[in-house]
Amino acid sequence: MRYLITGGAGFIGSHLCEALLAGGHEVTAVDDLSTGRIDNVAHLTVDPNFQLVIESIINTAVMDRLVNECDLVIHLAAAVGVELIVRSPVHTIETNVMGTEIVLRTARCYRKKTLIASTSEIYGKSNDVPYKEDADRLMGATTISRWSYATSKALDEFLALAYYKEMDLPVVIFRLFNTVGPRQRGRYGMVVPRFIRQALAGDDITVYGDGKQSRCFCNVRDVVEAIVGLSESAQAEGQVFNIGAQEETTILALAYKIKEMANSKSRILLVPYEEAYEQGFEDMRRRVPSVDKINSIVGWRPSTPFETTLHEIIEHFRTNNEMSDPISQREMPSAVVIDG
Repeated sequence: MRYLITGGAGFIGSHLCEALLAGGHEVTAVDDLSTGRIDNVAHLTVDPNFQLVIESIINTAVMDRLVNECDLVIHLAAAVGVELIVRSPVHTIETNVMGTEIVLRTARCYRKKTLIASTSEIYGKSNDVPYKEDADRLMGATTISRWSYATSKALDEFLALAYYKEMDLPVVIFRLFNTVGPRQRGRYGMVVPRFIRQALAGDDITVYGDGKQSRCFCNVRDVVEAIVGLSESAQAEGQVFNIGAQEETTILALAYKIKEMANSKSRILLVPYEEAYEQGFEDMRRRVPSVDKINSIVGWRPSTPFETTLHEIIEHFRTNNEMSDPISQREMPSAVVIDG
């Protein structure tokens, strides 16, 4: 098959391209390189079955051609990362909503099955964990820009399901929970690469809030396996699936673990959310997925231990000159040193 991957030069997209090529498929990646990087896919350009198109998915003429030429679309392109979302809410909303609408409208013209990437942010502030796909959602006020991302992705889901119900377009939605691995960058607030880069550089490891909030981190290889499985399943069409790990860790425990594994002398600092992001910023205390549904359809569960994933990311930083893209160390006057 020929797959079209939007956001194909990004962190998850590049790993997905690799896996599909290894499976004997042809792959076209389209990316405007706003957050993706050519370096992520440079090693794939020698493969005659791979094509990189540097363009925005907002360019309808280009998308019309690319969708027409493919057999299946996996739509990953989006504005992601808490810091980017808080600082650029207009870009977030326009990119996520307009981009998805163009992808779905074009896919409908050519009757191409389409997978839409969504997010665990969909569940908002709900404490009903583990989250199930049909669970109620609890959003914060519209005055808190953090919730613009969750709302834009919810609209993407509503639109995709509407195309499935009303226009019979084969659509699958998958919600990602804290995917991590080599090539992920900490520039836009992703916590694991940010902590690792800080630890290896000997900078302060900055934990936002009290550090007691917990997350489940899933290896990108496991995530890609799940996405490919859904792309091959006719039974998955018209449905929504969680993709994530279920091994919880607090963010403070994560900081200590990375400091230990990196043999770092960095201090660990607690930084108020208001100084890290914006006044009134809200966070979720826990974010745990149920993966029973995807397991029942494609037989998927994550298999890579989190410590193994951390070793891989640390080694990637050490051997791929990732330290050349440092995170700025902003002054945090209310930060509290708790270790170091």
